[in-house]
Amino acid sequence: MKKFFSNLSIKSKLLFSHIILIAIPTVVIVALFYSRIYNLIVNDSIQQEQAISLQTSASVSATLNQIVTIAGAVRDNPYLDSISKGGDGDMEGLSQNERDAFISLVKEQTKDELITAIHVYSDNVPESYYNGALGEVFRPISETKGTYWHGIFDGSDRDSLFCPSFYLKGADEEYGGLALIYRLSSTGSNAGENYLAVYFSKDYLTKTLQNGISINDSVYYIINERESLVAASNDSLSGTYRMSYDTASEIEQGFNQFTTKTILNTEVYTGCHKLGKSDWIMVSVLPAAPIRQKGYTVIINFVLLYVLMLVVALVIAEFMSSSITKRLDVVSSQMRKVRREPPVRIPESNTHDEIGDLITSYNYMTDKMNLMIEQQARDAEELRVSEIRALQAQINPHFLYNTMDMINWRAQTGKPREVSEAIQALSKFYKLTLSKKGIYGTIASETEHVTLYIQLQNMRFNGRIHFVSDIPDEMNDCIIPKLTFQPIVENSILHGILEKTTREGTIVITAWSEGNDIVIQISDDGIGIEGDQLGTILSEKADRTDHTNIGVYNTHRRLRVIYGPGYGLKYSSIYGKGTDVEIRVPRRISEAE
Repeated sequence: MKKFFSNLSIKSKLLFSHIILIAIPTVVIVALFYSRIYNLIVNDSIQQEQAISLQTSASVSATLNQIVTIAGAVRDNPYLDSISKGGDGDMEGLSQNERDAFISLVKEQTKDELITAIHVYSDNVPESYYNGALGEVFRPISETKGTYWHGIFDGSDRDSLFCPSFYLKGADEEYGGLALIYRLSSTGSNAGENYLAVYFSKDYLTKTLQNGISINDSVYYIINERESLVAASNDSLSGTYRMSYDTASEIEQGFNQFTTKTILNTEVYTGCHKLGKSDWIMVSVLPAAPIRQKGYTVIINFVLLYVLMLVVALVIAEFMSSSITKRLDVVSSQMRKVRREPPVRIPESNTHDEIGDLITSYNYMTDKMNLMIEQQARDAEELRVSEIRALQAQINPHFLYNTMDMINWRAQTGKPREVSEAIQALSKFYKLTLSKKGIYGTIASETEHVTLYIQLQNMRFNGRIHFVSDIPDEMNDCIIPKLTFQPIVENSILHGILEKTTREGTIVITAWSEGNDIVIQISDDGIGIEGDQLGTILSEKADRTDHTNIGVYNTHRRLRVIYGPGYGLKYSSIYGKGTDVEIRVPRRISEAE
């Protein structure tokens, strides 16, 4: 054994020692303190959930107390007191300012998402109050007939009632789902029933309950003294874990401590809290399994932390061992990089051992490889330029033949001025086409080139081809390969406009920026392209023995050779209406970019 450890490398010895120093304490701590740590974590988790439950109930209680305060402010308004006097007071004679102030008070309380509506149900007001703006507050007492809450007031002497959704079945169930209703005292001799109803959002309470949920499959729900469900964080779970109001009241008196119960063969922790000035109770039900699982999870995390420490120790050991064998690691690292990038020389070693000789050999190999890579790059660039120039040279000779025929015909018909114009335009056209100053030109020069081309074509076709250029000035100096526009315009004329019955049409060139690219669109109102032909225009496998669209295909191929597969042409067309061709190139102002 001693000989085995003696023969290990320094790196292996460091790694092995760090594993022993970290792994043994981990095993000992987990074995001795597992049970204590687990119980501590579970108890702490229960206390945290109790605190969350208490905080949630406090939030709901605060909301209900806020509703009571708002309802009290409306109920104590002098104008509402005048209404409750009924026949002893002249409603039409009440101050309009008092009425307007009361309506403003009601509207002010319904601005936020909590209070959805405030109604005064009474027959002590004129019927005109039930219409218009006043009708949003004053409602006839007949609308309350048949509601559950009205039956409760009829059968008891209570003067207030918090109502769940079940109580509001009828005309008033559309105002948010919940309500606080007051019976207004009627002091007049002819006064009938009068109620103040403050409707508030059930969704508001539901969100408050849902925000308190921190453990899956747990539920908070609210019940009232008649066993009605008021709101729940999860309706399904509230039905599964439903308990009676009396049971909840007994638990609520247990100083806000969670108790353990078994419901449907599931062990749960339950807590109950009385909510504000209402008769409602919030019930919290948390399955025991997730809380206990949390304890297991913390233990596992504790172990993982030690494993992480082990990993850190191994990293440190790796760093220490690497510092000892630094020169060898540099060589190895550089050789691995050769797979992704050209090799880079390593500073020459001052020593002449085996590693020093290895570095010298590596640098010699690097110099040779870099020379080969540079030569290969030069050869590839020359090949690329040659291919581009070959593609650039493919100009449709029929255009030249047809133009010369047109010039000859005009000369024979005695039109020397038109012959001169045609020769000048043709000369300038081919001067731009055959220029040897590189393979690039500007968008402005390309626009001028197709302008001359269309001018010559119009001499043949009596000015039937109209041309519009709408390219922003700031794009005119951007560079683009020569002869990019002309093949597309030629195609638009020969296979688009001249295929129409009228043999007349318009070509429009526009341009815009998209990120770091320029998109140039050449549109025509020619005959268009049928769907089965549209997909073959730019296809490499298309049959072009009849030279149809070969100029367009060569232009597309040339752009992809220069800029890459993300660039080139894109055709779209509606047969019978016209064709759009988008040219996408990177935005550049010099060939060196």
